[in-house]
Amino acid sequence: MVISGIVPDVTPVHLVVIAIASVAVWIGSAWLETSAEDLSAYYGLPPVVQGSVVVAVGSSFPEFASVVIAAFAGAFDLGVGAIVGSALFNVLVIPALSGLSTEGEELDANRAIVYKEAQFYMIAVSALIITFALAVIYEPVESADALSGEITRPLAVIPLLLYGLYLFIQWQDVGDHTPGDEGEGVDVLPAWGKLAAGLLVILVAVEFLVGSVEFLGAALGVPEFLAGVTILAAATSLPDTLVSVRSASGGNGTTSLGNVLGSNTFDLLVAIPVGVVLVGSLTINFAVALPLFGVLTLATVLLFTFLRTDLTLYRWESYLLLLAYAVFVAWMVTESIGATDLLKAA
Repeated sequence: MVISGIVPDVTPVHLVVIAIASVAVWIGSAWLETSAEDLSAYYGLPPVVQGSVVVAVGSSFPEFASVVIAAFAGAFDLGVGAIVGSALFNVLVIPALSGLSTEGEELDANRAIVYKEAQFYMIAVSALIITFALAVIYEPVESADALSGEITRPLAVIPLLLYGLYLFIQWQDVGDHTPGDEGEGVDVLPAWGKLAAGLLVILVAVEFLVGSVEFLGAALGVPEFLAGVTILAAATSLPDTLVSVRSASGGNGTTSLGNVLGSNTFDLLVAIPVGVVLVGSLTINFAVALPLFGVLTLATVLLFTFLRTDLTLYRWESYLLLLAYAVFVAWMVTESIGATDLLKAA
């Protein structure tokens, strides 16, 4: 990892690196997101596709980069932890903050968000759990902790194919959409250049972020997976928070919620499998992953239930989502100090 040759192994220095890298991720993601919005308008994409694919993929690049960099650094548990923790943050905290940032009493959704995006996201969670289970069944790692398995490239193809189906569904929506004149005046070449610059800034910042989080986790005795679920997940979720809250405060609940669900779908079906494809094969501790994916499933069902109520997210429901995330963080703290032991071999 590049950071090992640049940053001294001193805890205060790594804390500063995490802060600076988080700001850099925020700046790079802002460039990426604004350019993605301009390109979506230029190419005439409907709002739900703009939120769930273009903006979502852009704002998910920090998580994607964290998985790839962590995989090459031999810290795959850290990257997977960041994905799961970020997914929980996305479905609980970001919709809540978006709902509280609206001028009215609720955040409006629509049937496309509830019946397509939310339900497909639940399918994505199930597909990744099945992929991990297949790794334990068919590629068990005997020398590792109990219920560990090796995710190979053929297994990684399963979620990638499912994401291909997701893109096909979105492409069908694009064909049914009649674009307006929002793309007039967009200078497409500078927009593509700004998008590339944002990706580069994020890639470099996440390299330092992953390295510092890995060092702090080792120094404090925090397992890689738990460090990823908490510290790294919160840092990489900043772009998604910015985009969704900004869209909600502007009265565009569809783009706000579409970004949340689309980001999570991309993270689960693309970020983790691509890390496997690039490295070749990676070991997953199913005893650690499954309880967290169970919590993620419950959080998704909670959000889905709230959104289905009159196709809106009410203010009191936003507070309940924040409370649910606080309970999750409290559980992570108890796991870290050894007060609970639900994450076996974490």
